[in-house]
Amino acid sequence: MSATQSDIGLIGLGVMGTSLALNMESHGFKVSVHNRTSKQIDDLVNNRSINGGLKGFEDLNDFVVSIKKPRKIMLMVVAGKVVDDYINKLTPLIEEDDIIIDAGNSHYPDSIRRTKELEAQGFKFIGLGVSGGEEGALKGPSMMPGGSFSAWPEVRDIFQSISAKVDDNVPCCDWIGEDGSGHFVKMVHNGIEYGDMQLICEAYQIMKDVLKMSNDEMHEVFKKWNEGELSSYLIEITANILKYKEKDGTYLVDNILDTAGEKGTGKWTAAVALELGSSLTLIGEAVFARYLSSLKDQRVVASKQLNGPVVNFSGDKEKALNDLHDALYASKIVSYAQGYTLLTNAAKQFNWNLNYGGIALMWRGGCIIRSVFLTKINDAYKNNPEINNLLLDPFFKNVINNSQKGWRQIITVAITNGIPIPAMTSSLSYFDGYRSEKLPANLLQAQRDYFGAHTYERLDGNKGEFFHTDWIKSD
Repeated sequence: MSATQSDIGLIGLGVMGTSLALNMESHGFKVSVHNRTSKQIDDLVNNRSINGGLKGFEDLNDFVVSIKKPRKIMLMVVAGKVVDDYINKLTPLIEEDDIIIDAGNSHYPDSIRRTKELEAQGFKFIGLGVSGGEEGALKGPSMMPGGSFSAWPEVRDIFQSISAKVDDNVPCCDWIGEDGSGHFVKMVHNGIEYGDMQLICEAYQIMKDVLKMSNDEMHEVFKKWNEGELSSYLIEITANILKYKEKDGTYLVDNILDTAGEKGTGKWTAAVALELGSSLTLIGEAVFARYLSSLKDQRVVASKQLNGPVVNFSGDKEKALNDLHDALYASKIVSYAQGYTLLTNAAKQFNWNLNYGGIALMWRGGCIIRSVFLTKINDAYKNNPEINNLLLDPFFKNVINNSQKGWRQIITVAITNGIPIPAMTSSLSYFDGYRSEKLPANLLQAQRDYFGAHTYERLDGNKGEFFHTDWIKSD
């Protein structure tokens, strides 16, 4: 009977679930599929199956029985309660050592909890971060699995076969670590994605509103950038977006309402940075920029009442574009430095053993933030596995130092002309703060001690020795 059974089961035939099922089938795996409604099952199995490797089941028990042991059951459903509901439906039907895989955008604390709960019942759990959207899921995503390590040998062949490949057929998938680490790494990936997108949008606005460049001119700049050190998926699609015209000859991007949506992963990243005491200013500003964009009606009213400077740029446009390139590159480095600091802090907090360089390699293909830049992060951790901050790596330090003049100059141009660039300015402020031997936190500690007796340490005291002053009496 096992010869006719499926290699894996998949529940949830939305866009991503359907694409992953077809991806697995195209790599020679037999896949059982189940969905809450039967229409999607019938459409996938009868109309989209490539070679008959997909089997559809309306009954959940029949679905479970159709899968080889130890069963591997992937959930591609809405994060939260729906995942728990399906887990509760499955646990009475599956057996010891069977594996439940949550491949949705679940919050990492849920994956920590589910790993413990399912392992206590004799089952195994994988929280699988999947990046790449519909195209990636179909043709090869970046996959970030974490959870029950003993489950990894059972799923490795499937996961690495269907994932994106780079260089000499190296899969963009490897084991991340314990319990919720896979979904945590995916969350940080999405946070960095927020930052990258905001930085590109700020560069676009400077080109459009300050340098007065046409869409065709901007397309050419992004196309050129994509051929160099800024080469990435997001730069590539930005170039493509800028040249896309509608039937009436207008550029589509100019007809899109300037309010940005978000699904929560960027907010999760910023929130956990606050919880772990990790400075993640650029990603935080990227999230806040989306919130500000949503106030369209208020912004229209404010634009007629609040005055700003008249845009007046009379400098060298080519030099400004070079400066903008350097600012984008330097800010991107800061974004990754902050993201990796968050990963390091999380690993300490949750006792995860993360392969930081390996994570960068998994992001080189399939995912939204894929870029040539990521190989340099792996090199940094190869050179120094204990590095505290990517800014201290020789390569990144050299780039930052060489980019610094243009970085500062284009930010000055933008601010002088009233262009909001929260991600670029916050990245520069982080850099200046991180490189500062002394910050004004001495005054801040004095203020805290003055109004709240929170104490302070002294330069001439011992580390960990705290003092309090009766400031009013001293007056």
